[in-house]
Amino acid sequence: MWVIALLLAAPLTVLGVYSVYPHPIYDCDAAFAILVAVFLLQRLGSKRSTGRTVQGEWVTAALAGTAAVLPVFVKQNIGVPFLAAVVVGILLLLILGQIGKDKRLEPVDEPNSAILFKVLAAIGVAILLALGLIQVTAGLGNYLHWTVHFAAQRRLPGFSEMLTVYQQPSFAWTLPSVGCGLILLCLPIVRRTWAKILALCLLSAPLLGSIVYLLLNDDLDERADNLLALWPMLLILSAIVALIELRKGITMGRLIPFFLLAAIHGTFLSQQLWGSTYAIWPLLMLLIAQMLAAIPSNSQKLVPALASVVCATFLICGGLYAAGHERMNYLQIPDQAVTRATLPALRGMADRGPYLLDFEELVRFATKEIPAKDGILLLPGEEPFFFATGRVPQFPVQIFDNTTDPYSPKELLEAARERHIRWVIVKTRLQSTENPLPEGELTMDLVRKEFRMYRRLAGYDVYRRQLLQLKW
Repeated sequence: MWVIALLLAAPLTVLGVYSVYPHPIYDCDAAFAILVAVFLLQRLGSKRSTGRTVQGEWVTAALAGTAAVLPVFVKQNIGVPFLAAVVVGILLLLILGQIGKDKRLEPVDEPNSAILFKVLAAIGVAILLALGLIQVTAGLGNYLHWTVHFAAQRRLPGFSEMLTVYQQPSFAWTLPSVGCGLILLCLPIVRRTWAKILALCLLSAPLLGSIVYLLLNDDLDERADNLLALWPMLLILSAIVALIELRKGITMGRLIPFFLLAAIHGTFLSQQLWGSTYAIWPLLMLLIAQMLAAIPSNSQKLVPALASVVCATFLICGGLYAAGHERMNYLQIPDQAVTRATLPALRGMADRGPYLLDFEELVRFATKEIPAKDGILLLPGEEPFFFATGRVPQFPVQIFDNTTDPYSPKELLEAARERHIRWVIVKTRLQSTENPLPEGELTMDLVRKEFRMYRRLAGYDVYRRQLLQLKW
């Protein structure tokens, strides 16, 4: 088993680089929280984790329930569907009364009704405590505004748009290939060597096809799309296998794939699949592991071979994807000498091109000529201005692009008036390959109507509102 685990975990070193090294990003924080929750949910019925005492059950249930709630408060679109699926799954286990029956049929321990009720209680308590903590700190209204309404304005597509990830031309051959392979595994004829080889070829064809396509195409965008196109096929296959497994009885272990599928599809609410997988590659690998575990006992010899194909496919495709820096194509990285920061606040920062020198000039200008109490709005906000200057931001949004800016140009200027923003600093030498500011031209037309050019720096235009125009 450790060999299979190693083969499935190895590709994560290149597929989820930013979820491996210790960098606090809410995507990988949420995925890690879900991995912890899945681990604890799987161990609910284990005598080693619960012991034989009521206290032991309460501790195990409290840990599992709290872990299931935690992703909700890390990233809502992945955490809420996951928690909802967990609660529905536990209720289903309780209502159908399958636990005792399955315990007699399965070699693994399953949680009893008492511990499941305790998990539900722990979930309820954890939610109430979290909401209470938010209320006494940031405030629930503020929290809902910025984590729900704000995000939904730019990031919530329609249901039909979500389904576009499943509109793959490659399904015309990949799904029949995998389907025939699965059917062959369930037939008595699979005991023969040639049938095993044929089943392995059919199940591996979509993965190996990705490697062949990769070798024939050197376009970075096409390579990335080819790699990501495997997701919908694997998710469909996982759902089918998970449903087939339920025929053997509904257990916590057999519900785990549905918890993971709910979390993954909730994640797609951000931008659907394309452009990023939001650190959820480990969840996909867990689904693949569940599928491999479901292979009939008379075909278990195929498991290491299939795991090797999965490992090779994602290592090769993911490795070239990472090495090609495709995710960095939106940045201007000139082939110039490295410039190092000279300001104490930026100590250790280095960059190629003129951008760091431009930014240091802006910081020195602001320190000298912009009063500390004046409100400043930076467009599009690519730089760590407030960190470098030690100023307190007076505008709620610090970076403006299609995914983070909830304002129309008119609303942006109205909010600037309400918050008494006196200075607008516009970056003219962008590090992005294109201006990320939504409706940039219209925004700048409105800015110029209320603000006057004050200074033109090497990489920035500085506008100032006249004091008489401020509405106090």
